[in-house]
Amino acid sequence: MNFHLLARRFGPAWLACLCLAAGADTATNALAPTAPFPVTITVAAAQPLGELSPIWRFFGADEPNYAYLKDGEKLLGELGQLGSPQVYFRCHHLLTSGDGAYALKWGSTSAYKEDAAGHPVYDWTINDRIFDTYLKHGIKPYVQLGFMPEALSTHPQNYPHHPPVNQRADPAAGQAYPPKDYARWGELAHQWARHCVDRYGRAEVAQWYWEVWNEPNISYWHGSVADYCKLYDYAVAGVRQALPEARVGGPETAGGPGGKFLHTFLEHCAHGTNYVTGAVGSPLDFVSFHAKGSPVFATNHVRMGMASQFRNMNDAFAVIAAFPQFKSLPIVIGESDPEGCAACREPRDAYRNGTMYSSYTAASFAREYELAAQSGVNLLGALTWAFEFEDQPPFAGFRQLAGAGIDLPVLNVFRMFGKMSGQRVGVTSTAGLNAQAILHDGVRAQPDVSALASLDAHQLAVLVWHYHDDDIAGPDAAVDLQLSGLPPGHDAATLTHYRIDRAHSNSYQMWLDAGSPLPLSPDQYAQLETAGHLAELAPPQSLVIADGKAEVKMTLPRQGVSLLVLTWQ
Repeated sequence: MNFHLLARRFGPAWLACLCLAAGADTATNALAPTAPFPVTITVAAAQPLGELSPIWRFFGADEPNYAYLKDGEKLLGELGQLGSPQVYFRCHHLLTSGDGAYALKWGSTSAYKEDAAGHPVYDWTINDRIFDTYLKHGIKPYVQLGFMPEALSTHPQNYPHHPPVNQRADPAAGQAYPPKDYARWGELAHQWARHCVDRYGRAEVAQWYWEVWNEPNISYWHGSVADYCKLYDYAVAGVRQALPEARVGGPETAGGPGGKFLHTFLEHCAHGTNYVTGAVGSPLDFVSFHAKGSPVFATNHVRMGMASQFRNMNDAFAVIAAFPQFKSLPIVIGESDPEGCAACREPRDAYRNGTMYSSYTAASFAREYELAAQSGVNLLGALTWAFEFEDQPPFAGFRQLAGAGIDLPVLNVFRMFGKMSGQRVGVTSTAGLNAQAILHDGVRAQPDVSALASLDAHQLAVLVWHYHDDDIAGPDAAVDLQLSGLPPGHDAATLTHYRIDRAHSNSYQMWLDAGSPLPLSPDQYAQLETAGHLAELAPPQSLVIADGKAEVKMTLPRQGVSLLVLTWQ
């Protein structure tokens, strides 16, 4: 690999991150220094825990215009095939002024301008292209009403228009300011929603989610909490004028409850004076906030911070649960990730290309069901803020699901989730941690080797992970998976075993093993593209069931994930 050429083209930060990532992945996937340690995981299929709500089916990204570009549309097609029910996609900058130009953490549309006389001019051409691409691939919009068009911004002087593609745009520029006219802001929301109803049909748009702004408690919003509540009221009134049954919500706070922001917003929705109607309260169909982990680069490896992400969730759940009128509302964690900046590439981010990201995803999603149940709230979705980045090489070190059209291991966790359905059933593990233990101490003293299981009429699916916060080598787990309570009348089932590890579902490791070639030849690209797909550990086999019980033994390497699917007629 020509490192000097790469450094000139993509910058020294990218090159340093690539080197760290390569070293970290090699360390994680090195041969275990000691013998495997025994783990017994018991799945009680006759112990239902409630519906397996598909909280994983939400995705998003800063850059809206990637959706209709080559690799973006390819990835949307893959997300649309993840399984039932519907996948949703959220993005920023749908109302940011521009001509469709994009950069890291930035994008633009032509939605709103004003003519020489100051009259509004609406142009939905680019927005339609974005939403058309979603719907073409079976994905529904999770619509963000933001950011502020230049002609409406109270501070348009430093408005970005064409930032360099490979540099991050300023998230706190003119698009992050309140409107100069809230009535025109509300009418913009109305015109957009009405256009969507006319273009896509009322029944379709009624299935979307409409949320107002992004992280208004930090630099994305240069206004007060009261200013945001006013922005929310006008936006919601506009959307509801076009579609009274539209599902509206917010406030998409950063850091879980965002200090007192979430509480103040919910208080406004419950008891405050509506800025548009003068009545008490504001419509609220779902509540949204963001939860992020906090990885660090410790000595010579990445140490993840799952505990921080869980604290964000737990704190926000507690605020929501304190409002009786909102406790049962659906909750969408509008960004739910190991850290906070998909477009950043720091030493701490070197976990992203390999199996650290995939195992973290499997372990964290499974625990979110626990946290929500303990707080007594209704968790509808946890949105993964990771997509892809156009004009970048594969394995560039961004937080993404695929790079240059080549799928990364983390995407295969979502393919595994997509194969699960029905009721969650009971799981115990001799080496598993629970959500509260991780919330307080992370996964530091010992690995978390456990499972999430679901049962429907014709299959039992068991997702098993071997996760540790520290991205260093460790012994394999010798897993004895004991299944009980299987439906009567069956003496055998077909077992299909999917795996993510060093040798399976892992385009990145194949690339490292090949010497990290760039640029890729057509043959190399095709091989890596295939390696990025979800792979079976072995061909499907028949598994004996006796008295409703079965057993599977396997070795699961550190940071590995398995999905075992038993099917019967």
